[in-house]
Amino acid sequence: MCGIVGYVGKKNGVPMVMNGLRRLEYRGYDSAGISVQIDGKLEVTKQKGKIELLDRAITKSGIRGEVVIGHTRWATHGVPNKKNAHPHLSSDGNIALVHNGIIENYKSLRKYLQKENIKFKTKTDSEVLVNLIEHLYRGNLEEAVAEATSRIIGSYAIAVMAGSEPGKIVATRFGPPLIAGLAGDEFYIASDVAAILEFTKDVIYIDDGELAIVTGDGVKIIDSNNLPVTKEVKKILWDIGSIEKGGYEHFMLKEINEQCETLRDAMRGRLDPKNGTAKLGGLLDYVHTIESASQFYITACGTSYHAAMIGESVIESMAGIPVEVEYASEFRYKDPIIDQNTVVLAISQSGETADTLAAIKMAKKKGATVLGICNVVGSSIARETDGGVYIHAGPEIGVASTKAFTSQVTVLILLAQLLGRRKNLTLASGKKFVSDMSRLPDIVQSVLDSSGLIKKIAEKFKHADNFLYLGRGFNYPVALEGALKLKEISYIHAEGYPAAEIKHGPIALIDEKMPVVVIAPQDKTYDKVINNIEQVKARNGSVIAIATEGDKEIGKIADWVIPIPKVESHFLPIVAVIPLQLLAYYIAILRGCNVDQPRNLAKSVTVE
Repeated sequence: MCGIVGYVGKKNGVPMVMNGLRRLEYRGYDSAGISVQIDGKLEVTKQKGKIELLDRAITKSGIRGEVVIGHTRWATHGVPNKKNAHPHLSSDGNIALVHNGIIENYKSLRKYLQKENIKFKTKTDSEVLVNLIEHLYRGNLEEAVAEATSRIIGSYAIAVMAGSEPGKIVATRFGPPLIAGLAGDEFYIASDVAAILEFTKDVIYIDDGELAIVTGDGVKIIDSNNLPVTKEVKKILWDIGSIEKGGYEHFMLKEINEQCETLRDAMRGRLDPKNGTAKLGGLLDYVHTIESASQFYITACGTSYHAAMIGESVIESMAGIPVEVEYASEFRYKDPIIDQNTVVLAISQSGETADTLAAIKMAKKKGATVLGICNVVGSSIARETDGGVYIHAGPEIGVASTKAFTSQVTVLILLAQLLGRRKNLTLASGKKFVSDMSRLPDIVQSVLDSSGLIKKIAEKFKHADNFLYLGRGFNYPVALEGALKLKEISYIHAEGYPAAEIKHGPIALIDEKMPVVVIAPQDKTYDKVINNIEQVKARNGSVIAIATEGDKEIGKIADWVIPIPKVESHFLPIVAVIPLQLLAYYIAILRGCNVDQPRNLAKSVTVE
């Protein structure tokens, strides 16, 4: 996987495709390349490493053309190098392909093709697919692509072109996202809106199994039965400025500082002060279904999983509805108890996470009502679920999620408030809760405004090899998220634990070289957390405490205290995570790491 861009038009499409690939750099990649149709032949240029190296090679060669496909690769099969980079050419050189996804039966297909005397240059699954298309090609590219994809097992988003069929790109998908863009007499294929937003806001979302035939006359969509499909053209509401850095040094810092506004956007129109409740239009028809469900699961991956854990705690505490949280990657394989009385809530920033999509499809097949929380309008999860809520965080470019996390938690709290008011929360309690929640953006801004201390702490601990993060109750998932942020972007080993669990193993690791971050607000677990800090100090650990403003006692035992405003306990995860995001950011910067594009990571994980 990673990023696909294609162009068909009357201009030199190389600059458009290269600009699109640059827009997709945030997704993470290890190599890049393009293929251009020129006089009945295909010219391929590709390079290991950053796009700037590819750009130099293109400038040197002077390659240009009106039909172009390009790709940024994140290695799944085969090491990152020039040979394994996309586009891949068929053995006869007539067909070029770019591919996101994984072909699970590529080994058996490879053996079959080798018996047909087809030669391979790499060990990648993508080269198997382009050679399978070549093997089936009889002069009609879309027919060959349709036949080839019917024989593969796995996931794919592909764009394909043939030297013998000038002026045409054929694209299809099963799993990873793919869109077509319309800009007058110019047409685009892309795996991400960001790639083509500079050129058009009019897009068609290609659904699983559909085939897009892109020519100078337009975009034609056909289904798996070769029947034409009428697709609605959607208007993208983002503008190009939303995917620029806006004066910040990095996208991650920009997105951390946007959280005051993204929280407002997540709550906008959803708080009901008069009735002390929340309004979630996308779930309006499913509230009774949730309340009466025999099983209520929340499933997600990575940062979204930590948000789900917070959702579990707030829904159970406010509404008294039992919730089970599952990693999507495990959920689909454990044969969970699911029937028509089950509700599954899936969370994903991108709306394209492969494991989460697979869990959704499994749950739907078993008869469950499946709902979603995601950020990207028109994404696969938004289309696959029965209902859901957008978090309205805007495009998140930094690979390590920040603003999407706090917006996800905000929406989950809104859901808990909605369910709680229907169950057991009084009107007075509901009104107070809504009032307190409406002040969250300003509280978050006050935390963002006091980052100077966090920079000093980062300077102190930038050379640490390990970190431990501790929290209790609502703040245990925050500890997990803080540890994840640090390891993602600084490459320091970090682990999150329930604070009381350090006695059951992790305490053996604590010495004078081990910084321990403790989330210790003045809530009902405060005294217990203080005891845990004492246990760390007794073993010479350095303690960085996230504590309530004005807490005099914690300063006597912690080495460093980062104060946060006092808030209602359900809101603590949103406020407490901000200093942890900043701490990870500043440590990574001081270590010289690329915070927006951490090594080995991709923004949207579209393979299992």
